[in-house]
Amino acid sequence: MMGPATSPPPAWTGSPVTRPIMLYKIPWPLERSRRWTRYTPLLNVNNHSLTSTNLWDASIYTRTKKSPWLAVAVYTGMETKMALNYQSKSQKRSAVEKSMNAFLIVYLFILISKAVINTVLKYAWQWSPDRDEPWYNHRTENERQRHVVIRAFTDFLAFMVLFNYIIPVSMYVTVEMQKFLGSYFITWDEEMFDEELGEGAQVNTSDLNEELGQVEYVFTDKTGTLTENNMEFIECCVDGNVYIPHAICNGQILSAASSIDMIDSSPGGYRREHEDLFFRALCLCHTVQVKEEETVESIKRGIHQGKPTSFYISSSPDEVALVEGMKRLGYTYLRLKDNYMEILNKDDEIERFELLHVLNFDSVRRRMSVIVKSSSGEYLLFCKGADSSIFPRVVSGKVEQVKARVELNAVEGLRTLCVAYRKLSESDYQEACHHLNEAKLALQDREQRLAQAYDIIERDFVLLGATAVEDRLQEKAADTIESLHKAGMKVWVLTGDKMETAAATCYASKLFRRSTQILELTKKRTEEQSLHDVLFELNRTVIRQRSMSGLSVDCLDFGLIIDGATLSAVLKANQEGAGSGNYREIFLDICRNCSAVLCCRMAPLQKAQIVKLIKASKEHPITLAIGDGANDVSMILEAHVGIGIMGKEGRQAARNSDYAIPKFKHLKKMLLIHGHYYYIRIAELVQYFFYKNVCFIFPQFLYQFFCGFSQQPLYDTAYLTLYNISFTSLPILLYSLVEQHVTIETLKRDPSLYRGISKNSLLRWPVFLYWTCLGVFDAVIFFFGAYFLFDNTTFTSNGQLMTTNTQMMFGNWTFGTLVFTVLVFTVTLKLALDTHHWTWINHFVIWGSLLFYVIFSLLWGGIIWPFLNYQRMYYVFMQMLSSGPAWLSIILLITVSLLPDVIKKVLCRAMCPTAIERAQDHEKLSRGGVAELTPLSSRRSYKGTSTDSSHLHLGAAETLSLHRSDPLPQKLLVHLAEGGGADLCSLSPYVLRLSGAGYAYYAPGPETSV
Repeated sequence: MMGPATSPPPAWTGSPVTRPIMLYKIPWPLERSRRWTRYTPLLNVNNHSLTSTNLWDASIYTRTKKSPWLAVAVYTGMETKMALNYQSKSQKRSAVEKSMNAFLIVYLFILISKAVINTVLKYAWQWSPDRDEPWYNHRTENERQRHVVIRAFTDFLAFMVLFNYIIPVSMYVTVEMQKFLGSYFITWDEEMFDEELGEGAQVNTSDLNEELGQVEYVFTDKTGTLTENNMEFIECCVDGNVYIPHAICNGQILSAASSIDMIDSSPGGYRREHEDLFFRALCLCHTVQVKEEETVESIKRGIHQGKPTSFYISSSPDEVALVEGMKRLGYTYLRLKDNYMEILNKDDEIERFELLHVLNFDSVRRRMSVIVKSSSGEYLLFCKGADSSIFPRVVSGKVEQVKARVELNAVEGLRTLCVAYRKLSESDYQEACHHLNEAKLALQDREQRLAQAYDIIERDFVLLGATAVEDRLQEKAADTIESLHKAGMKVWVLTGDKMETAAATCYASKLFRRSTQILELTKKRTEEQSLHDVLFELNRTVIRQRSMSGLSVDCLDFGLIIDGATLSAVLKANQEGAGSGNYREIFLDICRNCSAVLCCRMAPLQKAQIVKLIKASKEHPITLAIGDGANDVSMILEAHVGIGIMGKEGRQAARNSDYAIPKFKHLKKMLLIHGHYYYIRIAELVQYFFYKNVCFIFPQFLYQFFCGFSQQPLYDTAYLTLYNISFTSLPILLYSLVEQHVTIETLKRDPSLYRGISKNSLLRWPVFLYWTCLGVFDAVIFFFGAYFLFDNTTFTSNGQLMTTNTQMMFGNWTFGTLVFTVLVFTVTLKLALDTHHWTWINHFVIWGSLLFYVIFSLLWGGIIWPFLNYQRMYYVFMQMLSSGPAWLSIILLITVSLLPDVIKKVLCRAMCPTAIERAQDHEKLSRGGVAELTPLSSRRSYKGTSTDSSHLHLGAAETLSLHRSDPLPQKLLVHLAEGGGADLCSLSPYVLRLSGAGYAYYAPGPETSV
């Protein structure tokens, strides 16, 4: 809307209009009627373009009742820029969920197969006339006259209903509960709470918790993610003269700054006109706003001696650092008022420049410009941007000196910008206005025409100088990347910065080590050689080095650097079907053999393309993308797991991510600990559910061979209903929430344990088949064990079966109850054997579930319930428990069922232990598990006296100080693990004993004193 001159409201950040606009004069205030009774089209208004800079929210004016306004009907449909750039969130599914669905399909086929087998065998068994329906189950004449196909189909459906419990429907409910409740552990983690922000980690979706334990590729942004995004102005270079003010960090002058230092690296050191133009350019070419409020986003700023003072804010921290740097060098940006920019020069004089046009920064041009008019009437075009976008447009200036300084600063990891200017004549200015207005008023392809207009205007520059800004590395960023490498993940840095700057940050963050052999795939190299030759040369280098034997691991460590222009060429050549080869596959082959990759000069869309490229490769690895800004959103949405940093560039990344963390260092615990635990827990949950359902329903399948395939259930209806709901649900749910197969300290200390669970190793088909076969074996033991133990039976007078040796009533419900009792105890104790981390709640739930089953069975069979039409379970459970052989058979069958799994685990741990099993053994040793081990060989001993501190002499020149308050085994193991004296594995022949008098150390060899 437009109206009388009033203070303009904040600009709306909406999208430029791409459709025709009609202006109407509307009476104000509007009548309560929803229809406008009169309107007049405005045909004599001047042409103006509506963009995000001059569109305001109409709701601001609905509360204003002043003179009439001009209403603008703006098209906001799917052709607007906002709608066209919108990328909807795709449904992300974890690898565990895909495995669950595949396993479920297998069990569905098993269910159908069981029903088909029983149906066929039933009619084959009844084919003989003497084996028709039993007398107690005769069907009516109408039922007998049905067609055999209809009867067979009816029986098939009956068997499907009988065996449907093999499908673990309750597993999906339990998995969802586990994911939802487990996600709170991330939110509650105090180590992931940031005191500065006052916030902790956030979980936006709980469907991907276990995917955190399967990450193979990590794609990370640099600025604000690896670095603090806390810009500090370091220096500026003007025609070879270097100016270094005192440190100014994000708008705050450090306490050590007391005066202005200027270091002139060139002989003479005199001021020139270019220096003033350079300082003016940085004071004018920006989008910084001056604020005088006392608070911004609840953070008190700009307070000096109790009085509010002005300070700078901007969407880009770089601009704030540059403007603050100019302030320290004598040029202060004051304000933008009535379209005039005011600056205070070194002589304390206020200079006014009329702001005519702003050529905004974009990721393609990598520069921004302003056209201003000085008080003397001179038109000036100031431009700042990346060196790659400024140097080609420069026609004069000390290019070589500035370029040398830029390269030096880039190697040191500083963020560099080049500054240039151009004087415009009246005709040049009018021509520029013509190009800009023509492009802004275009109804079609406005963005392209604006880019063309910018390209025409931004030329023939005079180079003024360059700036250097430091963005410090975040705390523990290097340690986090090093841990991710040890965990087997490949880390890629995707940034829009200059190659040298990004490479320096990669070395500082330990993404590249000094021994890393860097492979460059950049535009500079492809200009010297063809893209085809460079790709094949790099590929040959990698393959040759990998195939060579006898080299150390460090020599085989490759790192790749690629820029956005070369990446576009690789993808474009592949899309066009270049006959020179499949560049995409060659590029992927090179990346597979590199431990780290740096992608510099990347546009936001290219970041998403890189992630999609790796996702679509033949290995289909699990990818994770982490960033802090809006330009990282597309990458975050594309990856399997997206993590947003709560940084200083807004919360777009955090809102669009699956998880949000305050700092990059928290990614280490997010993956190596939370992700590891989540995957271990849910993998056990899935396999256990299939296992216990096989144990549950396979005896029912076997029972049909002994009941004439009459669909007679083996278990009572109450047992069928409560098996998955009450008897076996809580133990596995609690296990999936609190289980810790190794401690948190072990996972932190040894990131390589993450490799043991990668590539969905615990939900592979061999593991799934083992659990299924184990369930079938246990089910066979349950059924036939009970069957053969009670096969010596006779008929009683009332038709029931009674064992001759125990005089126990033994009917079909007693038999089913016996099998069910063994089943419940076996599957529960199986979970107890798999539990490593015991707490009081584990004991309560596991033993409480077994106790609940016993109490329920006693009540269910001990009372005549009036609401039941049958009393078939009355006194069955008590009758079964009154028999001594029944108790013996229950204990024997449970032991036989669990024995194979125990033997398998013992043999595997002894013969070929995994890394996790070795870590578990080391944990037991560190807790004093070595204490009473006695070597077979003879040994000498020396017992120390009761002193407050002693020394353990492990070698000729090593002494480990021990105090009585220290845990001796733990301290010794830590010392040995760090390489002191002996290897950790060599500890087995030694014995450590603690006594009240002192410490004793026994060794099989020479005497060692304590």
